[in-house]
Formats: sequence, structure tokens, C-alpha cells
Amino acid sequence: MEITKEMTIGELLQAAPEAAPVLLGAGMHCLGCPASQGESIEEAAMVHGIDVDALMDQLKAL
Repeated sequence: MEITKEMTIGELLQAAPEAAPVLLGAGMHCLGCPASQGESIEEAAMVHGIDVDALMDQLKAL
């Protein structure tokens, strides 16, 4: 499975539950919130002030 910026947090966690610690470590502590489930990785990174490209590098390294 390819992880893309456009994937929602919900899609990512369903396909790769091992991504949760990466997201939590980046400061995304509300992984179970209904709003976060529908946000794209890129949108969530923007909201949290996270460099989306650095986050994507970490996620793709899983």
C-alpha cells in the first residue's frame, strides 16, 4: 500500500495501524476523534503545524 498525503487519517490507520505511534510522536494526539478520521494527512499536518514532507518520510519508512 502506498501512503499519500491525500489519504485520510482513518484510511491510514486502517491500512497501517503501526502508523499510530508516528502520528502520536508528531503531536497528533486525537487519532480517534471523528474529525481526525476524515482529515487527510496533509490537512492534519497543517492544523498541527507539522512539516508534512518530514511526516510522510517517517510514515513511508514503516
